[in-house]
Amino acid sequence: MTHLSGQERARYVQSMFTRIAHRYDLMNRLMTGGQDLRWRKTVIQLAGLKPNASLLDLGTGTGDLAREALIQNPQARVTAADFTLEMMRVGQNNGSLSWCAADALNLPFKDSTFDAVVSGFLMRNVIDLQRALDEQHRLLKPGGRIVILDTTRPKKNLLSPFIWIHMHVIIPILGGLLSGFKDAYNYLPDSTEGFLTAEELASHMSTAGFKNVNFKQLMFGTIAIHHGEK
Repeated sequence: MTHLSGQERARYVQSMFTRIAHRYDLMNRLMTGGQDLRWRKTVIQLAGLKPNASLLDLGTGTGDLAREALIQNPQARVTAADFTLEMMRVGQNNGSLSWCAADALNLPFKDSTFDAVVSGFLMRNVIDLQRALDEQHRLLKPGGRIVILDTTRPKKNLLSPFIWIHMHVIIPILGGLLSGFKDAYNYLPDSTEGFLTAEELASHMSTAGFKNVNFKQLMFGTIAIHHGEK
């Protein structure tokens, strides 16, 4: 699937997330041993929201990050946006949020609209990463913060064989059993290994104009949280 490019890949990704939407949150908990909940808390903390701040959760999926933002900052104005409608439909059963259908490459918001933009497991799926970063930079207010949670290509080390087994054997089998769509969970390790290193993503963020870019790697280097400001 990762050999696809352009609009063909975009259609595949949208179709894939439509098929697995009802099992998406459960699989995230199982694949990460529940650690993704802690990671999302960290993402919102790094967003540095002040009272009544505006936040965009881009590629929101079922809205986990957006809901965490409201837990930590009940007065925040949170918009949850995604281009897979079925993911948002599932999320709408779990609380009240402001939802928006949106393409990360052509966001329907004016310049300097938000105080922060966050995303969880979005960036490796976009077909033009630099444009997606440029769009997020455009819609942030001066001083606004960007925080990205995503998989990252791990460096080779002694744990590499075990990481490979977890990603290429355990996850596809478990995902296939729970969702019925094993191919979707073959996409996860393939897209992770085909994505950027943490250092490369940080460089792209700087190219988009973000300052004070930094990152922290987690889960044996397979996950990273990047952050920066406009």
